[in-house]
Amino acid sequence: MAHGFVFGQYDNQSGRRGADQFGSLNWMMLMASRELAGGHFQARTMLSLDPATVTSKGYPLLLQTGEAFEGEPLHDRQHPHDFFMELGILYQREFNNRIAWSLYAAPSGEPALGPVAFMHRPSAMDNPAAPLSHHWQDATHVSFGVITAGIFTRRWQLEGSVFNGREPDEHRWNFDPIKLDSYSGRITVNPTNAWSLAAGYGYLKSPEALHPAEQMHRITASALHGRTIGSDGQTTSAFVWGVNRPSDSKATNSILVENETIFDKKNTVFGRAELVQKTGEDLVLDETTIANASGTRFNVGAFQLGYIRELTRLRWATIGFGAAGTLNFVPKSLEGAYGSRNPIGTFVFLRLRPFHLKGSAMPAMKGMDASMYSH
Repeated sequence: MAHGFVFGQYDNQSGRRGADQFGSLNWMMLMASRELAGGHFQARTMLSLDPATVTSKGYPLLLQTGEAFEGEPLHDRQHPHDFFMELGILYQREFNNRIAWSLYAAPSGEPALGPVAFMHRPSAMDNPAAPLSHHWQDATHVSFGVITAGIFTRRWQLEGSVFNGREPDEHRWNFDPIKLDSYSGRITVNPTNAWSLAAGYGYLKSPEALHPAEQMHRITASALHGRTIGSDGQTTSAFVWGVNRPSDSKATNSILVENETIFDKKNTVFGRAELVQKTGEDLVLDETTIANASGTRFNVGAFQLGYIRELTRLRWATIGFGAAGTLNFVPKSLEGAYGSRNPIGTFVFLRLRPFHLKGSAMPAMKGMDASMYSH
């Protein structure tokens, strides 16, 4: 299987902390599967040229935080993905026709923590911007060193991982040192074909390079829903909650709601609303202008709405033109830093993605539901 996305976009973020950039967000996934030793074997990789197309510093995104560049924490920018977003193998085998087990190992991959990463969620797949709550919910989707074991049935899956808790460094083209110093667990329940519910916990040892002695506890919960609309459309939604509790400070929370609705072959609308608690240290606020900013928690939020019009459909892909606008919200105490309580961000883009013919499906093991094969 081959899958991927390419966005060519103009990104403009307003206000005193804003910036603009022409760039491209992109990724490609390749999978090869076969029956092996009575089970199902899969080799997979996911690659991105983000470090070249949006630079190693990433792209402007107001109120975004997480990771570092040249010894300084990134703020109001979204970091690029590493070239090796994933390189791993997955093996699944039945105990009987009701329950099966799985084993996943990757020098770069995703542990069992958090919801499906935003670029893979149907509710955000055509959205070029990362959530502001990314580092509270699904940021571990690129971890350099992962081993995950699980058991699953048609309706539920229980997984446990050991993995590298350190965030990827600014050198985006290589593999970071592979460690297994953190752990996590996740349970996923699909009560119907339309709903997927998940909850997880993770202990991350030394996730941030700038604070190597700090440990992190993360709890996440999510509800994903999808249904078809007419003969060519679908609507998909996600609700995600995530909390971070560093070892030496109070917990901070995040809430996200997002939706993507494909009305027909030509028209797609997507949007996102979120609220995140971020500290002055996260936002890299100036202590000389905002007293006690470093340890203060600020409630920041964003409301985004976007539209895509499909321009042409090739035999294997579709090309669409889209635009998205975001209205950000900051408390009055941050108005001076951002120049407004409601700074605005916009994306204008061309998007290329594969076109999937109706009736295509993943190969399933005998007696097992193919929907469970998504790791």
